[in-house]
Amino acid sequence: MTIGEIGPAGQGEAVALRIEGEMTIYRAAELKDVLAGAVAQAVAEARALALDLSDVTEFDSAGMQLLLLARRELQRQGQVLRLDACSLAVREVFELTGLTARFAGEGA
Repeated sequence: MTIGEIGPAGQGEAVALRIEGEMTIYRAAELKDVLAGAVAQAVAEARALALDLSDVTEFDSAGMQLLLLARRELQRQGQVLRLDACSLAVREVFELTGLTARFAGEGA
């Protein structure tokens, strides 16, 4: 199963991570480790973290919690979380929770 690919160091303005499949409670622990690694790389390289969520098929409050955690940690370290693409499943949860505005400048 491919969770994501983190772009090579020093190439481009952002560390890129593509997440596929579910972003739900059932994969939260697995995805937390992947996101933490991407956040650490972005901070170490002083680059933004760009997420591609266009292939996320299911998204729940655990997925939202992971995004908020990553965003908060990046901001604390002076970096940015960028949502380059979001699937319908992700956009629907953003709208339902009223968090679209919080991620509006980030591609949601």
